[in-house]
Amino acid sequence: MPLHPSGPDDANGLIEAYGQTVQALLDLGQSMRDADFDRPTDCPGWTVKDVYSHVVGVEAFLSGAPTPEVTIPAYDHLTRPAQQVTEPMVEARRGTPGPDIVEELGHVFQERLAILYGANLDLDSDFRGVFGVAPLRESLGTRVLDIWTHEQDVREALGRPGNLDSPAAAVTMERFAAGVPMVVARRAGIAPGETVIFDITGPVVGRIGVRVEEVDGKARGIALFSGEASTAPESDGQTTSITLSTQAFTRRAAGRGGVDDVHWTAQGDQAVARRVLESLAMTP
Repeated sequence: MPLHPSGPDDANGLIEAYGQTVQALLDLGQSMRDADFDRPTDCPGWTVKDVYSHVVGVEAFLSGAPTPEVTIPAYDHLTRPAQQVTEPMVEARRGTPGPDIVEELGHVFQERLAILYGANLDLDSDFRGVFGVAPLRESLGTRVLDIWTHEQDVREALGRPGNLDSPAAAVTMERFAAGVPMVVARRAGIAPGETVIFDITGPVVGRIGVRVEEVDGKARGIALFSGEASTAPESDGQTTSITLSTQAFTRRAAGRGGVDDVHWTAQGDQAVARRVLESLAMTP
């Protein structure tokens, strides 16, 4: 599943991708008016300020700060277990002005960079992430995806698109692309013999292909296009091609909005295309 530009292939590159998207959030936050922090985002239940509170809360936790002990109201947007873990970080800062939260993020960011650059890491080094200790490529890659996705939440709320061609965007695209075979075969329930292709028009450009096969009585998504030459696979079944931009693909993969909230076109089975797009959300 070649993507261009591709994500970084070493620890320093991954750390730089992390640093660049956090700095983009800081730059946005430092340029906002007070009223901008109250704007709703596509992240259910969260304002722009809440997004910043989430990012700084997780980064502080990963730097060693304890999770705040606060009572969480029965918010409608709390529907998944992972939200119960991170919501206290947001709730604890609901009375804090937005600019102060941005300033806190700047301080925590410097602490995190000192830890990352001072540890002599490679991509396989064990490193603490949100879900425990894991290789750096996984633990920090997850943070890059989360922070860049929230950067895009803020940009959407402010009407200030950008950073779609960054290393963090490439990391996010690669991680979402790796989940597409499971989405097509399991979540969307596309029948064996069928093929689904995503043509991503950019700024991160690429083709993501999945052929569904029956393996041991179960549908399994087989990733296509592992080489540089991306040609349509041979198959007895229908091939459905979905064309959309980097922004549209990552919004759907992050579960933001509905299928009709992003622009896409499809060739082949329109019902298959819609079912795949409806099933695409991969964030916890």
